[in-house]
Amino acid sequence: MADVPVLPSSLRTEGILLREIHVNLLECKVCFEKYNPRQKERRPQNLSCGHVLCLECVRALSHPVLKKLECPFCRQLCDVDSTSHCQALTDLQDLLLSRSPRSPVPHRVRGGSGWVGGLGSGALRLRSAFGGWGSLINPTGVAVFGSSGTMVVVHDGERRVVVFGPQGRRLHGFGRRGRGHGEVCHPVDVAVTPSGYVVVTDAGDGAVKVFTTRGSYVLAVWDSFQMPWGVDVDSCGHILVTDIQAGTLSQVVVDFARGVTLMNRAVITDLQRPKAVACCRVTGNIALVETLGLTTTQPPNGPRPTRLTIFNKDFNMLSQIDSFTLSLGASVWPCMSAVAFDRDGDVIVIDSQRGLIWSLGKLQNGPVLTPLVSEDLVRPVGLVATAQNTLIVLDSGDHAVKMYSVHSDAILVRKGCRKS
Repeated sequence: MADVPVLPSSLRTEGILLREIHVNLLECKVCFEKYNPRQKERRPQNLSCGHVLCLECVRALSHPVLKKLECPFCRQLCDVDSTSHCQALTDLQDLLLSRSPRSPVPHRVRGGSGWVGGLGSGALRLRSAFGGWGSLINPTGVAVFGSSGTMVVVHDGERRVVVFGPQGRRLHGFGRRGRGHGEVCHPVDVAVTPSGYVVVTDAGDGAVKVFTTRGSYVLAVWDSFQMPWGVDVDSCGHILVTDIQAGTLSQVVVDFARGVTLMNRAVITDLQRPKAVACCRVTGNIALVETLGLTTTQPPNGPRPTRLTIFNKDFNMLSQIDSFTLSLGASVWPCMSAVAFDRDGDVIVIDSQRGLIWSLGKLQNGPVLTPLVSEDLVRPVGLVATAQNTLIVLDSGDHAVKMYSVHSDAILVRKGCRKS
């Protein structure tokens, strides 16, 4: 077995804490730029409501004549003249100058017989990000419209489904909060069919709901679902839905033009709290993540073990791996919460416990555990790997969408979007 860097648990915990401090406290949540007391426009400023923005965003959001601004987080009206420098954050930055902000994660871990390709060929760099509190509120799912780059996100806003352009500009939203016709109660995940229909799992209403690209209501599927959770669509346009309460994976076939359900059947049963599901556009394989129960040897407050299973397009199991097995080969315990395939068919998972993105390779000869993203994430909940080799990550902790690239010369561009 090849050498694997083993880090003390205390050092790993300290690295995670430092990363969360840098992301949660030391950057402006409107423009996502790091506070910098040495640059006047990046100095952290206290608003009268208690929230903090950088000076540049205070000026950009304030009325030029009235000298007032509406706080983008709590909507309280604040006087620009009453803002003050946030000395506490400056002192915290000075205190951490000698500390590394990077999570202590090994660059590459060999857990199988070869090195992964595609997105897993090297660490990814943050290329751009958009969103922020107000534009997105506790987002839970993300999907992409084919090769156009247009993205759709479900969140806890008044309009539950939001469509963004490839550069992060908000185009429109739909699916008002509620249980009525065309409304969405509690969205969990979202997928897009090859023909452009938007499919949303509504756990609050126990239904799978379908809309057009522009947000027109098509139909809802209630029968047989208890608490629908993850959703994806295969290359034929068939919808795959996990039910976390029923313990099933269902296949739903819809005539979208007529708004009619042709088939709704449970293709896999007896699953343990199945959550994420993803279809590979290359092979047709299906990846499914389950959340397992704690064993007697595990601490009650520790992360729950998870299991990843790969099925072929006929729902026959090809391979299976769990948190414990992965920890034996890599000295880490990945808590898998979301899954995707890249354009080469490699499996990519979110490690929600550490705020990391891992590539597992193709799993035929065992997993090759490779960290792809180890920075800039707070609480990642969803991801999409595009045909253009871009990884789109939905970070619920930052209320933002973040896009990563394999290019070493990727340009870091961050933009905040305010609620219109």
